[in-house]
Amino acid sequence: MKFVKTRLDGAFIVEPDKLTDDHGFFARSWCQREFEMLGICKKPVQSNISFNKKRGTLRGLHYQADPYSEAKLIRCTMGAIYDVIVDLRPESPTCQQWMPVELTQKNRRLLYIPEGFANGFMTLRDNTEVFYQMTQFYMPEFSRGIRWDDPLFEIKWPLKVSTISEKDRQYPDFTSMSVALSKI
Repeated sequence: MKFVKTRLDGAFIVEPDKLTDDHGFFARSWCQREFEMLGICKKPVQSNISFNKKRGTLRGLHYQADPYSEAKLIRCTMGAIYDVIVDLRPESPTCQQWMPVELTQKNRRLLYIPEGFANGFMTLRDNTEVFYQMTQFYMPEFSRGIRWDDPLFEIKWPLKVSTISEKDRQYPDFTSMSVALSKI
């Protein structure tokens, strides 16, 4: 696997090394040793699949607060997404910065998101499926989010939102979350 540092501290794009033959290819999407060489020592404990019928579906921006803060490894297995990560770690040199990564069925890239980041995505195609691995179990009482269109971040989404859950629509702005952030 090839780990490409992003401009946000601790986040990586993971590009699989493909072993190609007449059948197609074989590649690893997770190797404990390779992640540990980067100082990423937590192992996934849960995997989820998100299937989205419509292009323009927006999910997020989500995170889980301490003591259940989670790192994520995300891959788009069908279709395409515009994945956005936001660094919410107060001590981080990239705190309050965001960046997008396009993950597609075709490019097969993965995105490693460290603890303390919010994550959201917009589907770029109908019938898009996303596969997640997380380092913590889902704890609904520690589930948090920030508004997808928070004016502080000015995230440039590539499409008009066609579908968004009421929960995601009603998350607060980042500036009104100072108490919640102290628990990341």
